Amino acid sequence: MSLPIRNVAIIAHVDHGKTTLVDELLKQSGTFRENEEVPDCVMDSNDLERERGITILSKNTAVRHHGTLINIVDTPGHADFGGEVERVLGMVDGCLLIVDANEGPMPQTRFVLKKALEKGLRPIIFVNKIDRARQDPNIAVDKVLDLFIELGADDDQCDFPYLFGSGLGGYAKETPEDESDNMEPLFSAILRHVPPPVGDPEKPLQLQVTTLDYSDYLGRIVIGRVHNGTIRAGQQAALVKDDGKIVKTKITKLMGFEGLKRVEIEEAAAGNLIAVSGFGDANIGETITDPNDPQALPLIKVDEPTLQMTFMVNDSPFAGKEGKMVTSRQVRDRLMRELETNVALRVEETDSPDRFSVSGRGELHLGILIETMRREGYEFQVSQPQVIFREVNGQPCEPFETLALDVPDAAVGACIEKLGTRKAEMQNMEANGMGRTQLEFVVAARALIGFRGEFIRMTRGEGIMNHSFLDYRAMVGEIESRYNGVIIAFEEGTATYYSLQNAEDRGSFFITPGTKVYKGMIIGEHNRPQDLDLNICKSKQLTNHRASGGEELVQLKAPEEMSLERALEYIGPGELLEITPESIRLRKLAKKKMARR
Repeated sequence: MSLPIRNVAIIAHVDHGKTTLVDELLKQSGTFRENEEVPDCVMDSNDLERERGITILSKNTAVRHHGTLINIVDTPGHADFGGEVERVLGMVDGCLLIVDANEGPMPQTRFVLKKALEKGLRPIIFVNKIDRARQDPNIAVDKVLDLFIELGADDDQCDFPYLFGSGLGGYAKETPEDESDNMEPLFSAILRHVPPPVGDPEKPLQLQVTTLDYSDYLGRIVIGRVHNGTIRAGQQAALVKDDGKIVKTKITKLMGFEGLKRVEIEEAAAGNLIAVSGFGDANIGETITDPNDPQALPLIKVDEPTLQMTFMVNDSPFAGKEGKMVTSRQVRDRLMRELETNVALRVEETDSPDRFSVSGRGELHLGILIETMRREGYEFQVSQPQVIFREVNGQPCEPFETLALDVPDAAVGACIEKLGTRKAEMQNMEANGMGRTQLEFVVAARALIGFRGEFIRMTRGEGIMNHSFLDYRAMVGEIESRYNGVIIAFEEGTATYYSLQNAEDRGSFFITPGTKVYKGMIIGEHNRPQDLDLNICKSKQLTNHRASGGEELVQLKAPEEMSLERALEYIGPGELLEITPESIRLRKLAKKKMARR
Protein backbone atom coordinates (compact mmCIF):
# COMPACT_ATOMS: atom_id res chain seq x y z
CA MET A 1 0.00 0.00 0.00
CA SER A 2 1.36 3.44 -0.96
CA LEU A 3 2.09 6.12 1.66
CA PRO A 4 -0.37 8.99 2.28
CA ILE A 5 0.90 12.12 0.46
CA ARG A 6 0.95 15.88 1.11
CA ASN A 7 2.22 18.26 -1.59
CA VAL A 8 3.22 21.71 -0.31
CA ALA A 9 5.05 24.69 -1.83
CA ILE A 10 7.06 27.12 0.29
CA ILE A 11 6.54 30.68 -0.94
CA ALA A 12 7.79 34.04 0.35
CA HIS A 13 9.42 37.32 -0.51
CA VAL A 14 13.15 37.18 -1.22
CA ASP A 15 15.32 36.75 1.92
CA HIS A 16 12.44 35.89 4.27
CA GLY A 17 14.01 32.50 5.09
CA LYS A 18 12.47 29.83 2.84
CA THR A 19 15.62 27.82 2.13
CA THR A 20 16.84 27.97 5.75
CA LEU A 21 13.45 26.65 6.90
CA VAL A 22 13.61 23.76 4.39
CA ASP A 23 17.08 22.92 5.79
CA GLU A 24 15.55 22.50 9.25
CA LEU A 25 12.62 20.41 7.98
CA LEU A 26 15.09 18.08 6.24
CA LYS A 27 17.31 17.82 9.33
CA GLN A 28 14.47 17.22 11.79
CA SER A 29 12.77 14.63 9.56
CA GLY A 30 15.85 12.37 9.76
CA THR A 31 16.87 12.85 6.12
CA PHE A 32 20.57 13.16 7.03
CA ARG A 33 22.72 10.73 9.01
CA GLU A 34 23.77 11.90 12.48
CA ASN A 35 27.43 12.24 11.44
CA GLU A 36 26.68 13.69 7.97
CA GLU A 37 28.15 17.11 7.23
CA VAL A 38 25.39 19.31 5.83
CA PRO A 39 26.06 22.81 4.41
CA ASP A 40 23.74 25.76 5.09
CA CYS A 41 21.05 26.41 2.45
CA VAL A 42 21.49 22.85 1.19
CA MET A 43 18.68 23.35 -1.37
CA ASP A 44 20.63 26.17 -3.08
CA SER A 45 22.69 23.76 -5.14
CA ASN A 46 24.63 25.97 -7.55
CA ASP A 47 27.48 28.38 -6.76
CA LEU A 48 25.59 31.53 -7.78
CA GLU A 49 22.68 30.72 -5.45
CA ARG A 50 25.07 30.25 -2.54
CA GLU A 51 27.08 33.43 -3.26
CA ARG A 52 24.08 35.68 -3.71
CA GLY A 53 21.96 34.07 -0.99
CA ILE A 54 18.96 33.71 -3.31
CA THR A 55 17.04 30.81 -4.78
CA ILE A 56 17.04 30.94 -8.59
CA LEU A 57 15.36 27.65 -9.54
CA SER A 58 12.47 25.90 -7.80
CA LYS A 59 13.55 22.55 -6.35
CA ASN A 60 11.75 19.47 -5.14
CA THR A 61 12.49 17.47 -2.03
CA ALA A 62 10.52 15.00 0.07
CA VAL A 63 10.49 14.09 3.76
CA ARG A 64 8.65 11.38 5.69
CA HIS A 65 6.82 12.30 8.88
CA HIS A 66 4.62 9.93 10.92
CA GLY A 67 4.12 7.64 7.94
CA THR A 68 3.21 10.45 5.50
CA LEU A 69 5.32 11.48 2.49
CA ILE A 70 5.52 15.30 2.39
CA ASN A 71 6.66 16.59 -1.03
CA ILE A 72 8.14 20.08 -0.55
CA VAL A 73 8.82 22.54 -3.38
CA ASP A 74 11.25 25.37 -2.49
CA THR A 75 10.50 28.34 -4.76
CA PRO A 76 12.44 31.51 -5.69
CA GLY A 77 11.51 34.76 -3.95
CA HIS A 78 12.87 37.27 -6.48
CA ALA A 79 10.44 38.90 -8.93
CA ASP A 80 12.59 37.93 -11.96
CA PHE A 81 11.90 34.26 -11.22
CA GLY A 82 8.17 34.67 -10.48
CA GLY A 83 7.31 32.40 -13.43
CA GLU A 84 8.88 29.47 -11.54
CA VAL A 85 6.55 30.10 -8.58
CA GLU A 86 3.45 30.38 -10.74
CA ARG A 87 4.04 27.03 -12.41
CA VAL A 88 4.89 24.94 -9.36
CA LEU A 89 1.74 26.09 -7.53
CA GLY A 90 -0.16 23.86 -9.98
CA MET A 91 1.75 20.83 -8.59
CA VAL A 92 0.71 21.26 -4.97
CA ASP A 93 -2.43 21.17 -2.79
CA GLY A 94 -1.30 23.66 -0.18
CA CYS A 95 1.36 26.25 0.50
CA LEU A 96 3.38 27.61 3.38
CA LEU A 97 3.70 31.41 3.18
CA ILE A 98 6.70 32.69 5.14
CA VAL A 99 6.65 36.29 6.37
CA ASP A 100 9.46 38.10 8.16
CA ALA A 101 8.25 39.09 11.65
CA ASN A 102 9.88 42.50 11.33
CA GLU A 103 9.25 43.41 7.66
CA GLY A 104 5.78 41.91 7.22
CA PRO A 105 4.39 41.32 3.72
CA MET A 106 6.59 42.76 0.91
CA PRO A 107 5.99 43.25 -2.87
CA GLN A 108 6.88 39.67 -3.84
CA THR A 109 4.71 38.37 -0.96
CA ARG A 110 1.78 40.05 -2.72
CA PHE A 111 2.70 38.44 -6.07
CA VAL A 112 3.11 34.85 -4.80
CA LEU A 113 0.10 35.07 -2.48
CA LYS A 114 -2.11 36.38 -5.31
CA LYS A 115 -1.11 33.41 -7.48
CA ALA A 116 -1.76 30.96 -4.61
CA LEU A 117 -5.22 32.40 -3.92
CA GLU A 118 -6.08 32.26 -7.64
CA LYS A 119 -5.24 28.53 -7.58
CA GLY A 120 -7.69 28.11 -4.68
CA LEU A 121 -4.98 27.19 -2.16
CA ARG A 122 -5.41 27.90 1.55
CA PRO A 123 -1.98 29.03 2.80
CA ILE A 124 -0.48 28.27 6.19
CA ILE A 125 1.31 31.40 7.49
CA PHE A 126 4.67 31.01 9.20
CA VAL A 127 5.93 34.21 10.88
CA ASN A 128 9.69 33.72 10.71
CA LYS A 129 12.66 35.31 12.53
CA ILE A 130 10.77 36.02 15.77
CA ASP A 131 14.07 35.57 17.64
CA ARG A 132 15.31 38.90 16.23
CA ALA A 133 12.10 40.85 15.71
CA ARG A 134 12.05 44.46 16.87
CA GLN A 135 8.27 44.49 17.19
CA ASP A 136 5.27 42.32 18.08
CA PRO A 137 5.11 39.41 15.56
CA ASN A 138 1.29 39.52 15.83
CA ILE A 139 1.42 42.77 13.83
CA ALA A 140 2.85 40.78 10.89
CA VAL A 141 -0.20 38.45 11.07
CA ASP A 142 -2.56 41.47 10.99
CA LYS A 143 -0.73 42.85 7.93
CA VAL A 144 -1.03 39.47 6.18
CA LEU A 145 -4.80 39.44 6.89
CA ASP A 146 -5.08 42.95 5.40
CA LEU A 147 -3.25 41.68 2.30
CA PHE A 148 -5.58 38.64 2.03
CA ILE A 149 -8.64 40.93 2.12
CA GLU A 150 -7.04 43.34 -0.38
CA LEU A 151 -6.39 40.45 -2.80
CA GLY A 152 -10.02 39.29 -2.61
CA ALA A 153 -9.53 36.08 -0.60
CA ASP A 154 -12.73 34.22 0.35
CA ASP A 155 -13.83 33.69 3.97
CA ASP A 156 -12.25 30.24 4.19
CA GLN A 157 -8.87 31.52 2.93
CA CYS A 158 -8.98 34.50 5.32
CA ASP A 159 -9.40 32.08 8.24
CA PHE A 160 -5.81 30.89 7.74
CA PRO A 161 -3.79 28.89 10.28
CA TYR A 162 -0.61 30.64 11.45
CA LEU A 163 2.48 29.74 13.45
CA PHE A 164 5.51 31.60 14.80
CA GLY A 165 9.11 30.48 14.86
CA SER A 166 12.64 30.71 13.54
CA GLY A 167 14.03 28.69 10.64
CA LEU A 168 17.57 29.45 11.81
CA GLY A 169 16.72 28.55 15.41
CA GLY A 170 14.94 25.37 14.27
CA TYR A 171 11.65 25.78 16.14
CA ALA A 172 7.99 26.56 15.50
CA LYS A 173 5.15 27.34 17.93
CA GLU A 174 1.47 28.21 17.82
CA THR A 175 1.79 31.41 19.90
CA PRO A 176 4.88 33.58 20.56
CA GLU A 177 4.65 32.72 24.28
CA ASP A 178 4.80 28.89 23.82
CA GLU A 179 7.95 26.92 24.56
CA SER A 180 9.34 24.88 21.65
CA ASP A 181 12.71 23.60 20.44
CA ASN A 182 11.66 21.77 17.25
CA MET A 183 9.54 21.95 14.09
CA GLU A 184 6.89 19.46 15.23
CA PRO A 185 4.07 22.11 15.36
CA LEU A 186 4.81 23.00 11.70
CA PHE A 187 4.86 19.36 10.57
CA SER A 188 1.54 18.82 12.39
CA ALA A 189 0.02 21.94 10.75
CA ILE A 190 1.03 20.67 7.27
CA LEU A 191 -0.52 17.24 7.91
CA ARG A 192 -3.66 18.85 9.38
CA HIS A 193 -4.29 21.74 6.98
CA VAL A 194 -2.86 20.65 3.58
CA PRO A 195 -5.46 18.38 1.92
CA PRO A 196 -4.33 15.05 0.43
CA PRO A 197 -3.98 15.13 -3.39
CA VAL A 198 -7.11 14.59 -5.46
CA GLY A 199 -6.74 12.18 -8.38
CA ASP A 200 -8.02 8.84 -9.60
CA PRO A 201 -5.33 6.15 -10.17
CA GLU A 202 -7.83 4.15 -12.26
CA LYS A 203 -8.38 6.89 -14.87
CA PRO A 204 -6.18 7.30 -17.99
CA LEU A 205 -2.73 8.76 -17.26
CA GLN A 206 -2.39 12.58 -17.07
CA LEU A 207 0.92 14.19 -16.01
CA GLN A 208 1.54 17.91 -16.54
CA VAL A 209 5.08 19.18 -17.22
CA THR A 210 5.83 22.06 -14.79
CA THR A 211 9.65 22.10 -14.59
CA LEU A 212 12.42 21.10 -17.00
CA ASP A 213 15.85 19.74 -16.14
CA TYR A 214 18.67 18.42 -18.29
CA SER A 215 21.18 15.60 -17.87
CA ASP A 216 24.05 14.76 -20.24
CA TYR A 217 23.23 11.09 -19.66
CA LEU A 218 19.42 11.11 -19.83
CA GLY A 219 18.77 14.25 -21.94
CA ARG A 220 15.74 16.36 -21.08
CA ILE A 221 14.07 15.46 -17.78
CA VAL A 222 10.52 16.64 -17.11
CA ILE A 223 9.20 17.15 -13.59
CA GLY A 224 5.50 17.28 -12.82
CA ARG A 225 2.57 15.90 -10.91
CA VAL A 226 0.56 12.82 -11.83
CA HIS A 227 -2.99 14.25 -11.87
CA ASN A 228 -4.73 10.98 -12.81
CA GLY A 229 -3.81 7.38 -13.57
CA THR A 230 -0.64 5.44 -12.82
CA ILE A 231 2.71 5.83 -14.61
CA ARG A 232 5.24 2.98 -14.94
CA ALA A 233 8.86 2.85 -16.09
CA GLY A 234 9.18 1.40 -19.60
CA GLN A 235 5.54 1.95 -20.56
CA GLN A 236 4.39 3.58 -23.80
CA ALA A 237 3.04 7.11 -23.37
CA ALA A 238 1.96 10.07 -25.49
CA LEU A 239 2.93 13.74 -25.22
CA VAL A 240 0.19 16.22 -26.16
CA LYS A 241 2.03 19.28 -27.52
CA ASP A 242 0.81 22.87 -27.07
CA ASP A 243 -0.46 22.88 -30.68
CA GLY A 244 -2.50 19.69 -30.12
CA LYS A 245 -0.05 17.40 -31.92
CA ILE A 246 0.46 13.98 -30.26
CA VAL A 247 3.94 12.42 -30.05
CA LYS A 248 4.19 8.79 -28.88
CA THR A 249 7.29 7.61 -27.00
CA LYS A 250 8.53 5.32 -24.23
CA ILE A 251 9.22 6.32 -20.63
CA THR A 252 12.89 5.40 -20.23
CA LYS A 253 13.30 6.29 -16.56
CA LEU A 254 10.98 7.19 -13.68
CA MET A 255 12.30 8.94 -10.56
CA GLY A 256 10.76 10.00 -7.27
CA PHE A 257 12.11 12.40 -4.64
CA GLU A 258 13.63 11.27 -1.35
CA GLY A 259 15.39 13.93 0.70
CA LEU A 260 17.82 15.69 -1.66
CA LYS A 261 18.12 12.77 -4.05
CA ARG A 262 16.13 11.49 -7.00
CA VAL A 263 15.54 7.77 -6.56
CA GLU A 264 14.57 5.41 -9.38
CA ILE A 265 11.06 3.97 -8.95
CA GLU A 266 9.00 1.47 -10.92
CA GLU A 267 5.63 3.25 -10.76
CA ALA A 268 3.82 6.26 -9.33
CA ALA A 269 0.10 6.83 -8.80
CA ALA A 270 -2.07 9.97 -8.95
CA GLY A 271 -0.90 12.71 -6.55
CA ASN A 272 2.83 11.96 -6.74
CA LEU A 273 5.48 14.47 -7.85
CA ILE A 274 7.96 12.71 -10.14
CA ALA A 275 10.73 13.19 -12.73
CA VAL A 276 10.49 11.42 -16.10
CA SER A 277 12.99 10.98 -18.94
CA GLY A 278 12.24 9.95 -22.53
CA PHE A 279 10.54 13.13 -23.75
CA GLY A 280 13.29 15.04 -25.58
CA ASP A 281 11.04 17.80 -26.94
CA ALA A 282 8.60 18.25 -24.04
CA ASN A 283 7.87 21.84 -22.95
CA ILE A 284 6.28 23.53 -19.94
CA GLY A 285 2.50 23.02 -19.68
CA GLU A 286 2.28 20.02 -22.03
CA THR A 287 0.65 16.76 -20.91
CA ILE A 288 2.06 13.22 -20.80
CA THR A 289 -0.92 10.93 -21.20
CA ASP A 290 -2.23 7.47 -22.18
CA PRO A 291 -1.50 6.82 -25.92
CA ASN A 292 -4.81 4.92 -26.29
CA ASP A 293 -6.90 7.68 -24.69
CA PRO A 294 -4.93 10.97 -24.93
CA GLN A 295 -6.46 13.68 -22.71
CA ALA A 296 -4.65 17.01 -22.36
CA LEU A 297 -4.78 19.19 -19.24
CA PRO A 298 -5.24 22.97 -19.65
CA LEU A 299 -1.96 24.59 -20.78
CA ILE A 300 0.13 26.55 -18.26
CA LYS A 301 0.92 30.09 -19.39
CA VAL A 302 4.57 31.09 -18.90
CA ASP A 303 5.26 34.75 -18.03
CA GLU A 304 6.36 36.75 -21.05
CA PRO A 305 9.82 38.43 -20.95
CA THR A 306 9.95 42.15 -20.18
CA LEU A 307 13.63 42.95 -20.93
CA GLN A 308 15.75 42.38 -24.03
CA MET A 309 19.51 42.50 -24.76
CA THR A 310 21.75 41.72 -27.72
CA PHE A 311 24.49 39.14 -27.13
CA MET A 312 27.33 39.38 -29.65
CA VAL A 313 30.81 38.09 -30.36
CA ASN A 314 33.57 40.10 -28.69
CA ASP A 315 35.33 42.30 -31.26
CA SER A 316 37.33 44.56 -28.90
CA PRO A 317 41.16 44.92 -29.26
CA PHE A 318 41.49 42.50 -26.28
CA ALA A 319 39.21 39.83 -27.84
CA GLY A 320 40.25 36.20 -27.32
CA LYS A 321 42.92 36.94 -24.69
CA GLU A 322 40.99 35.75 -21.62
CA GLY A 323 38.19 33.40 -22.74
CA LYS A 324 38.16 29.89 -24.21
CA MET A 325 34.78 30.00 -25.98
CA VAL A 326 34.76 33.06 -28.23
CA THR A 327 33.14 32.13 -31.59
CA SER A 328 29.57 32.89 -32.65
CA ARG A 329 28.83 29.15 -32.96
CA GLN A 330 29.95 28.48 -29.38
CA VAL A 331 27.91 31.42 -28.00
CA ARG A 332 24.86 30.35 -30.04
CA ASP A 333 25.08 26.70 -28.90
CA ARG A 334 25.33 27.80 -25.24
CA LEU A 335 22.28 30.08 -25.52
CA MET A 336 20.26 27.32 -27.22
CA ARG A 337 21.27 24.88 -24.47
CA GLU A 338 20.03 27.36 -21.85
CA LEU A 339 16.59 27.19 -23.47
CA GLU A 340 16.41 23.49 -22.49
CA THR A 341 15.72 24.44 -18.86
CA ASN A 342 15.22 28.23 -18.69
CA VAL A 343 11.63 28.54 -19.90
CA ALA A 344 11.26 32.29 -19.24
CA LEU A 345 14.14 33.00 -21.67
CA ARG A 346 13.74 33.74 -25.40
CA VAL A 347 16.62 33.60 -27.92
CA GLU A 348 16.22 34.85 -31.48
CA GLU A 349 18.77 34.97 -34.27
CA THR A 350 19.24 38.32 -36.01
CA ASP A 351 20.32 39.43 -39.51
CA SER A 352 23.92 39.23 -38.34
CA PRO A 353 25.32 35.70 -37.68
CA ASP A 354 27.29 36.91 -34.63
CA ARG A 355 24.42 38.71 -32.83
CA PHE A 356 21.56 37.14 -30.87
CA SER A 357 18.53 38.82 -29.34
CA VAL A 358 17.99 37.46 -25.80
CA SER A 359 14.86 38.32 -23.78
CA GLY A 360 14.27 37.63 -20.09
CA ARG A 361 12.20 38.58 -17.03
CA GLY A 362 14.54 41.26 -15.70
CA GLU A 363 18.10 42.42 -15.10
CA LEU A 364 18.77 39.74 -12.48
CA HIS A 365 17.41 36.98 -14.72
CA LEU A 366 19.70 37.99 -17.61
CA GLY A 367 22.58 38.81 -15.23
CA ILE A 368 22.52 35.25 -13.83
CA LEU A 369 22.80 33.84 -17.37
CA ILE A 370 25.71 36.20 -18.22
CA GLU A 371 27.56 35.35 -14.98
CA THR A 372 27.05 31.60 -15.53
CA MET A 373 28.39 31.78 -19.10
CA ARG A 374 31.34 33.87 -17.96
CA ARG A 375 32.31 31.27 -15.34
CA GLU A 376 32.12 28.54 -17.98
CA GLY A 377 34.84 30.30 -20.01
CA TYR A 378 32.74 32.23 -22.53
CA GLU A 379 33.79 35.64 -23.86
CA PHE A 380 31.20 37.92 -25.49
CA GLN A 381 29.60 41.38 -25.45
CA VAL A 382 26.11 42.56 -24.49
CA SER A 383 24.20 45.74 -25.31
CA GLN A 384 22.18 48.00 -23.02
CA PRO A 385 19.05 46.24 -21.62
CA GLN A 386 15.85 47.49 -23.31
CA VAL A 387 12.29 46.99 -22.09
CA ILE A 388 9.92 45.18 -24.43
CA PHE A 389 6.99 47.35 -25.52
CA ARG A 390 3.59 45.92 -26.47
CA GLU A 391 0.44 47.10 -28.13
CA VAL A 392 -2.69 46.91 -25.96
CA ASN A 393 -5.96 47.90 -27.71
CA GLY A 394 -3.92 49.55 -30.46
CA GLN A 395 -2.00 51.74 -27.99
CA PRO A 396 1.78 51.33 -27.33
CA CYS A 397 2.30 50.20 -23.73
CA GLU A 398 5.26 49.41 -21.50
CA PRO A 399 5.72 47.24 -18.36
CA PHE A 400 5.17 48.90 -14.98
CA GLU A 401 6.43 47.71 -11.61
CA THR A 402 5.44 48.04 -7.96
CA LEU A 403 8.47 49.44 -6.11
CA ALA A 404 8.83 49.23 -2.33
CA LEU A 405 11.61 51.05 -0.49
CA ASP A 406 12.60 50.76 3.16
CA VAL A 407 14.91 53.72 3.87
CA PRO A 408 16.32 55.75 6.80
CA ASP A 409 14.17 58.83 7.50
CA ALA A 410 17.01 61.15 6.41
CA ALA A 411 16.96 59.70 2.86
CA VAL A 412 13.18 59.93 2.25
CA GLY A 413 13.28 63.34 0.53
CA ALA A 414 16.14 62.39 -1.80
CA CYS A 415 14.41 59.13 -2.83
CA ILE A 416 11.09 60.85 -3.56
CA GLU A 417 12.84 63.58 -5.56
CA LYS A 418 14.93 61.13 -7.61
CA LEU A 419 11.94 58.90 -8.40
CA GLY A 420 9.88 61.98 -9.28
CA THR A 421 12.37 62.78 -12.07
CA ARG A 422 11.88 59.18 -13.26
CA LYS A 423 8.08 59.75 -13.43
CA ALA A 424 7.19 57.38 -10.58
CA GLU A 425 3.86 57.75 -8.72
CA MET A 426 3.91 57.39 -4.93
CA GLN A 427 1.15 55.13 -3.58
CA ASN A 428 1.94 54.92 0.11
CA MET A 429 4.30 56.27 2.78
CA GLU A 430 4.53 54.87 6.28
CA ALA A 431 7.04 55.72 9.03
CA ASN A 432 7.63 52.96 11.60
CA GLY A 433 8.66 55.38 14.36
CA MET A 434 12.08 53.75 14.69
CA GLY A 435 14.03 55.90 12.24
CA ARG A 436 12.90 54.16 9.04
CA THR A 437 10.15 54.79 6.46
CA GLN A 438 8.45 52.48 3.94
CA LEU A 439 7.65 54.03 0.55
CA GLU A 440 5.58 52.45 -2.23
CA PHE A 441 5.61 53.57 -5.88
CA VAL A 442 4.27 52.52 -9.26
CA VAL A 443 7.00 53.11 -11.84
CA ALA A 444 7.82 52.21 -15.45
CA ALA A 445 10.26 49.27 -15.62
CA ARG A 446 12.73 51.22 -17.79
CA ALA A 447 12.90 53.97 -15.15
CA LEU A 448 14.43 51.45 -12.74
CA ILE A 449 17.36 50.64 -15.06
CA GLY A 450 20.31 52.33 -13.37
CA PHE A 451 18.36 53.36 -10.26
CA ARG A 452 19.79 50.78 -7.83
CA GLY A 453 23.28 52.35 -7.78
CA GLU A 454 21.83 55.82 -7.12
CA PHE A 455 19.58 54.38 -4.41
CA ILE A 456 22.52 52.76 -2.60
CA ARG A 457 24.42 56.09 -2.66
CA MET A 458 21.40 58.12 -1.45
CA THR A 459 20.74 55.75 1.49
CA ARG A 460 24.48 55.13 2.18
CA GLY A 461 23.91 51.41 1.74
CA GLU A 462 21.19 51.25 4.41
CA GLY A 463 18.16 51.15 2.09
CA ILE A 464 16.22 48.04 1.04
CA MET A 465 14.70 48.06 -2.45
CA ASN A 466 12.24 45.52 -3.89
CA HIS A 467 10.10 45.56 -7.01
CA SER A 468 7.78 43.20 -8.90
CA PHE A 469 5.96 43.30 -12.25
CA LEU A 470 2.52 44.98 -12.09
CA ASP A 471 1.08 45.24 -15.62
CA TYR A 472 1.38 46.94 -19.00
CA ARG A 473 0.27 50.60 -19.11
CA ALA A 474 0.43 53.53 -21.53
CA MET A 475 3.96 54.85 -22.11
CA VAL A 476 5.07 57.78 -19.95
CA GLY A 477 7.41 59.47 -22.43
CA GLU A 478 11.15 59.98 -22.25
CA ILE A 479 12.94 59.16 -18.98
CA GLU A 480 16.49 60.40 -18.39
CA SER A 481 18.41 57.74 -16.47
CA ARG A 482 22.02 58.98 -16.69
CA TYR A 483 22.88 62.66 -16.37
CA ASN A 484 26.68 62.55 -16.62
CA GLY A 485 28.91 61.71 -19.57
CA VAL A 486 31.67 59.11 -19.46
CA ILE A 487 35.47 59.28 -19.58
CA ILE A 488 36.89 57.31 -22.52
CA ALA A 489 40.43 56.03 -23.04
CA PHE A 490 42.16 57.91 -25.85
CA GLU A 491 44.70 55.20 -26.78
CA GLU A 492 45.73 51.62 -26.05
CA GLY A 493 48.19 51.07 -23.22
CA THR A 494 48.44 50.81 -19.43
CA ALA A 495 46.83 53.37 -17.08
CA THR A 496 49.41 55.25 -15.00
CA TYR A 497 49.22 56.67 -11.50
CA TYR A 498 50.44 60.06 -12.84
CA SER A 499 47.58 60.37 -15.40
CA LEU A 500 44.88 59.23 -12.99
CA GLN A 501 46.05 61.67 -10.33
CA ASN A 502 46.06 64.60 -12.78
CA ALA A 503 42.54 63.76 -14.02
CA GLU A 504 40.89 63.20 -10.62
CA ASP A 505 39.08 66.53 -10.79
CA ARG A 506 37.41 65.46 -14.09
CA GLY A 507 35.24 62.77 -12.50
CA SER A 508 35.34 59.33 -10.86
CA PHE A 509 37.25 56.37 -12.32
CA PHE A 510 36.38 52.66 -12.68
CA ILE A 511 40.03 51.58 -13.05
CA THR A 512 43.29 51.59 -11.06
CA PRO A 513 46.91 52.25 -12.09
CA GLY A 514 48.25 49.29 -14.06
CA THR A 515 44.91 48.49 -15.74
CA LYS A 516 45.30 47.72 -19.45
CA VAL A 517 43.01 49.94 -21.57
CA TYR A 518 42.22 50.38 -25.25
CA LYS A 519 40.86 53.18 -27.45
CA GLY A 520 37.10 53.57 -26.90
CA MET A 521 37.07 51.81 -23.49
CA ILE A 522 34.99 53.58 -20.81
CA ILE A 523 37.21 54.16 -17.78
CA GLY A 524 35.14 56.53 -15.61
CA GLU A 525 32.23 58.93 -15.23
CA HIS A 526 32.69 62.57 -16.24
CA ASN A 527 31.54 65.43 -13.95
CA ARG A 528 29.66 66.99 -16.87
CA PRO A 529 26.96 65.78 -19.28
CA GLN A 530 29.42 65.46 -22.21
CA ASP A 531 31.72 62.48 -22.88
CA LEU A 532 35.46 63.15 -22.43
CA ASP A 533 38.33 61.42 -24.28
CA LEU A 534 41.40 61.24 -22.06
CA ASN A 535 44.97 60.00 -22.45
CA ILE A 536 45.26 57.91 -19.32
CA CYS A 537 48.55 56.18 -20.26
CA LYS A 538 50.80 59.27 -20.08
CA SER A 539 53.69 58.88 -17.65
CA LYS A 540 55.66 61.56 -15.80
CA GLN A 541 58.63 62.89 -17.72
CA LEU A 542 61.81 62.19 -15.79
CA THR A 543 64.51 64.91 -15.45
CA ASN A 544 67.79 65.12 -13.55
CA HIS A 545 66.23 67.67 -11.19
CA ARG A 546 64.35 66.59 -8.10
CA ALA A 547 61.19 68.67 -7.62
CA SER A 548 60.52 70.08 -4.15
CA GLY A 549 57.92 67.87 -2.46
CA GLY A 550 57.97 65.41 -5.38
CA GLU A 551 58.52 62.42 -3.11
CA GLU A 552 55.32 62.97 -1.13
CA LEU A 553 52.84 60.09 -1.39
CA VAL A 554 49.46 61.26 -2.66
CA GLN A 555 46.56 58.84 -2.31
CA LEU A 556 44.19 58.38 -5.25
CA LYS A 557 40.48 58.34 -4.64
CA ALA A 558 39.13 54.78 -4.49
CA PRO A 559 37.79 53.68 -7.90
CA GLU A 560 34.09 52.91 -8.31
CA GLU A 561 33.56 49.14 -8.24
CA MET A 562 31.84 47.92 -11.42
CA SER A 563 30.10 44.64 -10.62
CA LEU A 564 28.16 42.90 -13.38
CA GLU A 565 24.76 44.20 -12.14
CA ARG A 566 26.09 47.73 -11.70
CA ALA A 567 27.64 47.68 -15.20
CA LEU A 568 24.40 46.36 -16.78
CA GLU A 569 22.48 49.21 -15.14
CA TYR A 570 25.10 51.78 -16.08
CA ILE A 571 25.66 51.32 -19.83
CA GLY A 572 23.69 53.60 -22.13
CA PRO A 573 22.78 53.72 -25.85
CA GLY A 574 25.77 53.18 -28.15
CA GLU A 575 27.70 51.40 -25.37
CA LEU A 576 28.59 47.74 -24.83
CA LEU A 577 29.64 45.55 -21.93
CA GLU A 578 32.57 43.25 -22.68
CA ILE A 579 32.32 40.05 -20.63
CA THR A 580 35.29 37.67 -20.18
CA PRO A 581 36.06 35.05 -17.48
CA GLU A 582 38.52 37.52 -15.89
CA SER A 583 37.18 41.02 -16.65
CA ILE A 584 34.13 43.21 -17.13
CA ARG A 585 34.85 46.22 -19.35
CA LEU A 586 32.59 49.00 -20.58
CA ARG A 587 33.22 50.38 -24.06
CA LYS A 588 31.78 52.57 -26.78
CA LEU A 589 30.28 50.77 -29.78
CA ALA A 590 32.27 53.05 -32.12
CA LYS A 591 35.96 53.24 -31.23
CA LYS A 592 36.74 56.50 -33.07
CA LYS A 593 35.72 59.82 -31.53
CA MET A 594 34.25 61.20 -34.80
CA ALA A 595 32.10 58.09 -35.29
CA ARG A 596 30.52 58.58 -31.84
CA ARG A 597 29.25 62.08 -32.52
